[in-house]
Amino acid sequence: MFNSLSDRLTATFKNLRGKGRLTEADIDATVREIRRALLDADVAVPVVRAFTSAIKERALGLEVSQALNPGQQIVKIVNEELVGILGGETRRIRLAKNPPTVIMLAGLQGAGKTTLAGKLSKWLKGQGHSPLLVACDLQRPNAVRQLQVNGERAGVPVYAPHPGVSSEFEAATGDPVAVARQGIAEARTRLHDVVIVDTAGRLGVDAELMQQAADIREAISPDEVLFVIDAMIGQDAVNTALAFNEGVNFTGVVLTKLDGDARGGAALSVASVTGKPVMFASTGEGLNDFELFHPDRMASRILDMGDILTLIEQAEKSWDKDEAARMAKKFADQEDFTLDDFLAQMQQIRNMGSMKKMLMMMPGAANMREQLENFDEREIDRIEAIVRSMTQHERVAPKIINGSRRARIARGSGVHVSEVNGLLERFSQAQKMMKKMASGGGIPGMPGMAGPGGFGGPRKTKAAAAKGKKKPRSGNPAKAALEAQEAETRRAAARAAAPTGAAFGGGQQDFDPAAMNLPKGFEKFLGK
Repeated sequence: MFNSLSDRLTATFKNLRGKGRLTEADIDATVREIRRALLDADVAVPVVRAFTSAIKERALGLEVSQALNPGQQIVKIVNEELVGILGGETRRIRLAKNPPTVIMLAGLQGAGKTTLAGKLSKWLKGQGHSPLLVACDLQRPNAVRQLQVNGERAGVPVYAPHPGVSSEFEAATGDPVAVARQGIAEARTRLHDVVIVDTAGRLGVDAELMQQAADIREAISPDEVLFVIDAMIGQDAVNTALAFNEGVNFTGVVLTKLDGDARGGAALSVASVTGKPVMFASTGEGLNDFELFHPDRMASRILDMGDILTLIEQAEKSWDKDEAARMAKKFADQEDFTLDDFLAQMQQIRNMGSMKKMLMMMPGAANMREQLENFDEREIDRIEAIVRSMTQHERVAPKIINGSRRARIARGSGVHVSEVNGLLERFSQAQKMMKKMASGGGIPGMPGMAGPGGFGGPRKTKAAAAKGKKKPRSGNPAKAALEAQEAETRRAAARAAAPTGAAFGGGQQDFDPAAMNLPKGFEKFLGK
């Protein structure tokens, strides 16, 4: 979503590197490039003006002039101001003191409200809540059926007393306000602690839509009104958001389709213009492609600083703790790393979601965006097919896999023999690394880690290695016997010359402590 903006800002900051002092002309040029980048990203003009004015004011102040690295200080200022226009801090759902908590969804048709209702319900269920979906969109064809399907996929019940319309030529007959009231009553009866009300949308802002949404809000008194907006609509997002804020007075914003290729201006404009925080973001088509919106993390992504915290949260959520404990025990016991273990680790990574999305959360990912775009997500599936085409003995002892076995595995997994060879070679390297780490040697060649080439362990010089190396025996039996006799003579001479007393040359002779004029009672320290 923010690729273009991220590239422009990163290129702008590169020009500041290595400068010990920034002149006013440097700051003006930087602010000008930032303004162009934001306008190209469809950010609302009032937001751009306020943003660049704040950056210039801070950049011309003592904050930058007294900094040891002015370029990095400018990046820090831009990051803080980005966090500010994105909402400042993470805003979570305010739960009602007396359940159920009522959440109403509003927005234009096509923004993804019904799909988002399913995602939000699954997310809340994962948080330990018991949500209920209420189908109040009775105008759009098959909207009720779509919500029911999403509810089934999320494992959340749906309250839908009216089927709605099945075609665009059918007139709407249901009363969405009555359905909303009945849905709240049903939630209280079934002891659901959260109710998500899906309302109707239109192709444009009109009086009928606003009146219906206002009537539903008045009837159910929701704790949260979430405005669902398509992040790809650009400048028009501001006008739509202002109209809905005036009509239904929403409490938070949900951005959908953040995985698209639009320029992302809506995300940077809505929170600043309306004063209402962005609470959630939809990042894909799956029910799991949904996350809490963190302004500081989004700002880091835009500035190509990565989003390690979100990556860690995804890993903790999807990682199998029993499998991790098993691998840790195996690692501690210095057992061999097998292809079954390799396959289990690949499956753990796949459970975390899209590899592209995960890698794009790493700092500096913009520099390898082209490689990431060309990355084939099915690579893990091919690896799994290759490993599963092996026998159990081959997985435990891959060294027995000869040419004929490799050809059989390639046929069984539907790949070329070269891919089997490549996998076995990568596995062999991983196995050596795991064995080295398990034995305490660290990662070979990794600075700061114990092991050859690292700083953590002692490194033998060539002279020391040659000194410690035994001289090979001669092939002549008589000469070998003579060499052995000479070596024994040298060892005997060394033993005779070695000191036999204390380490400081005192010998083993006895002495009288009284003759040394020591303090009274000191004899006990000498063992006397």
